[in-house]
Amino acid sequence: MDWKTGQICRSHQIEGWADFRLGDWLQTLSRLPVRVDNDANSGTLGEALHGAGVGFNPVFYITLGSGVGGGLVVNGQIYHGAKPGEAEIGHVRLDRSGTIVESRCSGWAVDAKIRRLKTTEPDSLLVKLIGDSTGGEARFLALALEKDDTEAKRILNETAEDLAFGLSHVVHLFHPEVILLGGGLSLIGESLRAAVEEALRGFTMAAFAPGPQVRPAGLGEDAVPVGALELARAVAATA
Repeated sequence: MDWKTGQICRSHQIEGWADFRLGDWLQTLSRLPVRVDNDANSGTLGEALHGAGVGFNPVFYITLGSGVGGGLVVNGQIYHGAKPGEAEIGHVRLDRSGTIVESRCSGWAVDAKIRRLKTTEPDSLLVKLIGDSTGGEARFLALALEKDDTEAKRILNETAEDLAFGLSHVVHLFHPEVILLGGGLSLIGESLRAAVEEALRGFTMAAFAPGPQVRPAGLGEDAVPVGALELARAVAATA
């Protein structure tokens, strides 16, 4: 997304939007000033100004959904790097072979890990909980963790370590005071938050100890629209 022009550079999920001037199109339809940004940036702004990031600076927000997105707010403003993107934590590589954070830590990635248990660990509690479900298997992870399921704990720890390793680069480069976990996968709750925070300590240089707080996002599904309203407020103030 080119936030200055409102032009989409590339869509990773839906074909046909590349190079589309979304901002101009919306302004023509509405006859009003338009500001365009991506959902992760907007969600970060919402959390920084009205959610779990209030009182912290800088604020880094990661959303764990079908993909993995991220945003950074510094001094109450979205950090925008050179065109076309910024804070793309989901595409940070975990190794030289090209494995990225999104391929290991997104909701879809965790769903796939759980589905594989049907073949490798068919008698596990997690497999019994998901039953014939096809999609969204990660929603059963919290319940399996409550019941101390071995495979659920293994998947949680693997995901938390991969996520923490990716986030360690954010810490070393940007030194946020807080890292907020949002998106559907974050609904696993305290077990995920605590595992990420603990693993992150091990991947961060000792001079930065104790490092940023890791907290659950506070606004839930409202984070993106709240951030969008703040962007609209800024446009209105300069119109």
